[in-house]
Amino acid sequence: MTQVFVALGANLEDPKAQLDNALMALSSLAENQSLKVSPYYHSTPMGEVVQPDYINAVASFETKLTPLALLDALQHIENTQGRVRKERWGPRTLDLDLLLYGDAIIDEPRLKVPHYGMKERSFVLVPLAAIAPDLVLPCKTPLQSLISEKFLAELQLLGNDH
Repeated sequence: MTQVFVALGANLEDPKAQLDNALMALSSLAENQSLKVSPYYHSTPMGEVVQPDYINAVASFETKLTPLALLDALQHIENTQGRVRKERWGPRTLDLDLLLYGDAIIDEPRLKVPHYGMKERSFVLVPLAAIAPDLVLPCKTPLQSLISEKFLAELQLLGNDH
């Protein structure tokens, strides 16, 4: 089995409920009841598109799925919850990004792991550190070394009531 980390984000159609529903779906992918979830965080959107703020979290679980089978499962969950891919960094009902698949480094047309932008995104690193504070990335960089005071200031904790 492989431990994976998945980023969750939503800013449309009751974002908190979107994340709650996604976590129920992710629990069906998790082996041995291994699902762990960070607190939810409120963050401002990336890019130039005017849109509502996001709710973000990170989940971790063990899986027997291959990386591409897991990607397919994550995209199925997104589609089931009404995800429509209109514009890059645009608003969305749900975004599930495979951040890490064990220590694997994957560079395929459909999948890049570790996720290409995770080191620059407070809304990924801070929730990831909440559930895996001692994590060392596949590039041998300790997660904690990437989290600055600026990153911590960019997010608002929503709590653990999910």
